[in-house]
Amino acid sequence: MGMLYVVPTPVGNLEDMTFRAIRVLKEADLILAEDTRTSGILLKHFEIKNAMQSHHKFNEHQAVESVVNRIKGGETVALISDAGTPGISDPGFLLVRECARNGIEVQCLPGATAFVPALVDSGLPDEKFCFEGFLPQKKGRMTRLKALAQEYRTMVFYESPYRLVKTLTQFIEYFGAERSASVTREISKVHEETVRGTLAELVVHFEANEPRGEIVIVVAGIDD
Repeated sequence: MGMLYVVPTPVGNLEDMTFRAIRVLKEADLILAEDTRTSGILLKHFEIKNAMQSHHKFNEHQAVESVVNRIKGGETVALISDAGTPGISDPGFLLVRECARNGIEVQCLPGATAFVPALVDSGLPDEKFCFEGFLPQKKGRMTRLKALAQEYRTMVFYESPYRLVKTLTQFIEYFGAERSASVTREISKVHEETVRGTLAELVVHFEANEPRGEIVIVVAGIDD
């Protein structure tokens, strides 16, 4: 029987790729990629020429069984996403769960993920935190925010730059204008930036300075 490797890829700087990740991708019989065009650039950079197949949220349910059967047949499969660690707000959970159910060995390599640098860089307490990822866009969003209003741990969210100001404004409604927070964008890229302050101050800043790039919001818990 083969095995599944879950392989983190850089969220910004290509130098964040680990030696082990490169070796695993070169040795894999098949690489599952969220977007083969995006991953093709990465693989070309590291001279990795193995077979690649798309594996994204729209085909994940249909593809899992065939991938599991290939691994049972002795193939080694490596799973990557567009950036960061697969399964963290990216496809991957379903495949890992099915491999575990079938007694297939799964190894997740340590490596790049966006929320850890943003959390540490925020200056907010990080010994305990909750990762919320992307909030629901519509159904369940307000219910979730209402519940989080009583959260004592530091909270971590992913957000689109186009919705950042709207989300920060909603946070004020549920968490209060004076709640401490930070916004980190473009992690590990040339224009990486972290802006810290109260939620009210962050709204003012990003209304005046249009945000760009991938966004991580870190918000202090209620007891901070």
